[in-house]
This record gives sequence, structure tokens and C-alpha cells, in this order.
Amino acid sequence: MSDVQEAPAVMTRKIPAPAVTIESKPFWDAAAEGRFLIKRCNGCKQAHWYPRAICPFCFSEDTVWEESPGEGVIYTYSVMHRSPTGPYAIGYVTLNEGPAVMTNFVDVTPDGLSIGQKVKVRFQETEGGPPVPVFAPV
Repeated sequence: MSDVQEAPAVMTRKIPAPAVTIESKPFWDAAAEGRFLIKRCNGCKQAHWYPRAICPFCFSEDTVWEESPGEGVIYTYSVMHRSPTGPYAIGYVTLNEGPAVMTNFVDVTPDGLSIGQKVKVRFQETEGGPPVPVFAPV
């Protein structure tokens, strides 16, 4: 009998390719360059996620793309244990600009996550599409 314990596995899994639309194409083009974009409304000045043409706060069509450093904190998360690839975590990150982003967490063990933890965006390759934003601890 050995006293050596295996270290918990860092979460990794394949992510399907996102649907790219005319409206979201600038976001995915930037993601392919390693840049994270959000939308901001020129009417009410609110940043929003998921990027879309019409502001979800004031319904203005005057929205613009804005590059974000992709930094924030974990608002909530859930660890999925029943997966053929091993456990992984999804949850919401509150960006420093304000919006909450639903995401996958990477480069961390499931027990390495905590609410309020600082995280930063990274981009993960997908199965046949543009890379998607995921978040890892800072």
C-alpha cells in the first residue's frame, strides 16, 4: 500500500464550436486574435454581455464594441462531476466593467475555485470554430 496520493486533475474538456452570426462575427474575429470584446451602449453607457446590437437596458440601437481586459471575480460556479472527461466547472464571472459572463473555468482543480476569486479571460480552441473565452484564476 502506498502513501502517495494523486493530485486532483486540472479541468480540461473539449468545447463545441459556437454559432457565429453576422451580429456576433466581430466578437469571434477578435477572439481569434486573443482579444475579448464586450458591448457598451452610447445611450445609457451600460456595458453588457452577451454582445448584441440592441442594449438590454434601454433598448437603444446605439451600441459599440469595446475591448475588455477580461478581468473579474467569480460570482458563482458549479462543478460537474459526471463527465466522461472528468470534472469541470462552469459559472458566472462578474467583469470589472459590470456584466456577468457565463463561462467555463480552466487551469484549476475543482477545489481550487472560490466565490470572489479573481480570474482573467483566456481563449480555448473549439471543435472546428473560433476559440471561446474561458476564465482561469489570476
